[in-house]
Amino acid sequence: MACPCALGLATPTALMVGIGRGAQLGILIKGQDALEASGTIDTVVLDKTGTVTTGDMRITTITALGSMTRTEILRMAASLETGSEHAIAAAIVKAGRKDSLPLDDVTDFTALPGLGARGTIDGSSIIVGSPRLFTEQGFPATASLQAAIADHTRAGETVVLLGRGGTVEAVISVADTIKPSAGPAIRYLKDLGLTTILLTGDGEQAARRVADEVGIEKVLAGVLPAEKAAAIKTLQDAGKRVAMVGDGINDAAALATANLGLAMVHGTDIAMRSADIILVRDDLHVIGDAVSLSRQTLRTIRSNLLWAFGYNVAAIPLAAAGLLNPLIAAAAMSLSSVLVVSNSLRLRNFETRHETSTSDE
Repeated sequence: MACPCALGLATPTALMVGIGRGAQLGILIKGQDALEASGTIDTVVLDKTGTVTTGDMRITTITALGSMTRTEILRMAASLETGSEHAIAAAIVKAGRKDSLPLDDVTDFTALPGLGARGTIDGSSIIVGSPRLFTEQGFPATASLQAAIADHTRAGETVVLLGRGGTVEAVISVADTIKPSAGPAIRYLKDLGLTTILLTGDGEQAARRVADEVGIEKVLAGVLPAEKAAAIKTLQDAGKRVAMVGDGINDAAALATANLGLAMVHGTDIAMRSADIILVRDDLHVIGDAVSLSRQTLRTIRSNLLWAFGYNVAAIPLAAAGLLNPLIAAAAMSLSSVLVVSNSLRLRNFETRHETSTSDE
């Protein structure tokens, strides 16, 4: 009667079934620690580009502020950005190649993480990056430049500047597309009682436009790659249990810092190595599914332990007092293990939440 078989089976059977069901739903859980952490989080931080949005950015407008033509601006920007891996850089290079522009050779190329890039083309010092970078570099903020930046940021676009020889020559605006599943997925997370936060290096207005469209409550904008982990740590210091969802190299430190790191499968290798869970489905509902499945798995473990422990506590005194026939005790002990395993197998019936994105559009 005292054989603790059910207690020994209570946790591993539930974990095995929960992790297996997660794999079927496109949720690759690296271990039981990740499963436990995902069941206790209260805040979800989502990187914007490539997670909430498609990451397939495109140039919307090019505004010349000097003597350079649109073709010259695009050729020079595309030439410099060929050495960068950022989504905005990829959009500029793609636009240049689409126009079949001959790209120039770049020397002294330097990537400035989260800000832009600089290099030398035909003997001229060229810099492409965010307005913040140009402010830090001491470029003059003319009235026409400020007006152009304000117009694009009000439209929710991301602004990139091109400078040559100490002068801002152009304002390039780029836009991204929000994933159709983003809005319903954020509602799903809210239904689970989770607070959602959008984390991005973009400006406040561009970030706020995306957040308002999908229903995210709070925005952390203008955060450089090196500052993302610190932003997660600040939330943790405030008593939050944080899950971070990202896909890029810039997100790796934040993914490792968070209580739970979730990486999109289309992201970089270093992001997936840093994460606790890899999300195979591109549908953002998978984030809520991971949390919901983890919570259900933890509930199953607790019910298994409660049954197994309570069974032993109640039955051992009866057996010790000679009130149980040994044959009945043996059968009952086997039955307790069967009940624990059967309860764990119920996790196979967990279903993902299906909500069409059309209801959000």
